[in-house]
Amino acid sequence: MTVRHGFALALLVAGSAVLLLSATALVLLPGPYARLHALSPAASLGAPLIALAVAVETGPGRAALKLLLIGALLAASGPVTTMAIGRLTTRLEGPEDLDRPIRPEDERRDPRS
Repeated sequence: MTVRHGFALALLVAGSAVLLLSATALVLLPGPYARLHALSPAASLGAPLIALAVAVETGPGRAALKLLLIGALLAASGPVTTMAIGRLTTRLEGPEDLDRPIRPEDERRDPRS
């Protein structure tokens, strides 16, 4: 096992751990804002770490450069996407409804009604 392979494996494990923790938090946390906080690390840290791991494993070259660009775009667009979803959620449900946890009977109703 080369050093490059070991480093790529460590990055892959770190990125996968961030994605797994974010998915777990998404299921466990109540309310839309708490869930948005859970998704933000997945988009801005987990996916770029995996792209970096694949770029390191690929080695120097055009493919690695493309993967690094994809990782940078994911890291930059993650917080912007999270903010846009948060604003849309606030407009659809109203700010007074966002502090309470979501109950199963709330998921059945139409938020526009």
